[in-house]
Amino acid sequence: MANDFREGKVWQNIVSQSIPLILAQFVQLLYNVVDRVYLGHMPGDSSMALTGVGLAFPLTTLIVAFTNLFGTGGAPLFSIARGAKNEERAGKILGNTFSLLLSSSVLIFALCYLFRKPILYLFGASADSYVYADAYLKIYLWGTPFVMLATGLNGFINAQGFPKMGMVTMLIGAGLNLVLDPIFIFVFHWGVSGAAVATVISQVVSALWVLWFLTGKKAILPLRKIYMKVDPRLASEITELGMAGFIMQGTNCLVQVVCNATLKIYGGDLYVGTMTIINSVRDILSLPVSGLTSGSQPVLGYDYGAKRFERIKQGIRFTAILGIAYTLLAWLVVITSPRALLSIFTTEKAFLEAGVGALKLYFFGFFFMAFQFSGQSTFTALGYSKQAIFFSLLRKAFIVVPLTLLLPRLGLGVDGVFVAEPISNAIGGLASFFTMYFTVYRKLGKGIS
Repeated sequence: MANDFREGKVWQNIVSQSIPLILAQFVQLLYNVVDRVYLGHMPGDSSMALTGVGLAFPLTTLIVAFTNLFGTGGAPLFSIARGAKNEERAGKILGNTFSLLLSSSVLIFALCYLFRKPILYLFGASADSYVYADAYLKIYLWGTPFVMLATGLNGFINAQGFPKMGMVTMLIGAGLNLVLDPIFIFVFHWGVSGAAVATVISQVVSALWVLWFLTGKKAILPLRKIYMKVDPRLASEITELGMAGFIMQGTNCLVQVVCNATLKIYGGDLYVGTMTIINSVRDILSLPVSGLTSGSQPVLGYDYGAKRFERIKQGIRFTAILGIAYTLLAWLVVITSPRALLSIFTTEKAFLEAGVGALKLYFFGFFFMAFQFSGQSTFTALGYSKQAIFFSLLRKAFIVVPLTLLLPRLGLGVDGVFVAEPISNAIGGLASFFTMYFTVYRKLGKGIS
């Protein structure tokens, strides 16, 4: 059977999955990053435009959270079922994931659209920044069903051994967004509304591509209508495993809300915009290690289903070592070139002066993130849903949020918001990794599932 990950060395399988996935995630990142780059260099009040888009981030993150709930829950189960040669179960997992993504996306759109004004003020909007945030969000939300289907189902293309096709999904959408953004923002002078329109059009095209592939002849296990009726038991399995990804993004949403609200009190709109830029830099620098660990999941999941435990250990070691090496290098880049990184998104003096110190604080000890990614992805790939959920919740909800609220009140001011992140990376990352090592890695070494 082709694309079953049995052939070749484990690290080669992981790399073959990861490189196209990293490229795909980079292209996916361009959806939002390109918006921020263009808006940050827009003539006029670019600083307030960045702040406004930053205020919309928690809701866009919430959409990603629900996408992960079903997408990252279904894809590992799909891989395990394929490894066990249970194609009927794999087909049902794919069909149920599609239905769960579609139905939840419609509900999310309706609720967020109707209540966007009180939500944005809750997120830290001021009278000035709300205008920009609302202009972006009320258009962006129309793309909710499309972005959830495109992103949530794309993992099933990768899980069937077609990472290059999965990359094309993102290339099509982000390439279109890259072209349309300057047209709508600068030529038509639509500003933040133009950025949102470009993003929605791109999301629609990406979703159509994914559906075309998964229902076509190239798919090993295509999306079939007979499997789209939601099976409560299977839906429960999908959501249970996907809960880790949901909580990770859901707590990211919570952290963004708390950070923006706290920064509004201690630093005003300037620091809310600065956090928008820092989040953008973090998204870029964390992408390779995120793609590496995500790319390892189909391989680890398949080998777990096939009960090839030594190969799983090899894969865990490879992703952990490479992830730590990369994040150490990324930290060095931040330390030596903070202004250059910030200048990608803005040339305004106020942002640069506020951002250099904040960026260095936020990224201190960045390599601890690799421990979090390695432990988290292993738990998810092998179906250890309870552990994956706990460590998703620990770092953000139990460490970052309390520290973000507490440290500024202890005299650190805005610096307290940025210091909370490295503390959580160290504590949460090490706890996740070493728990995985002692409860999963060593257990697999004995050949026990």
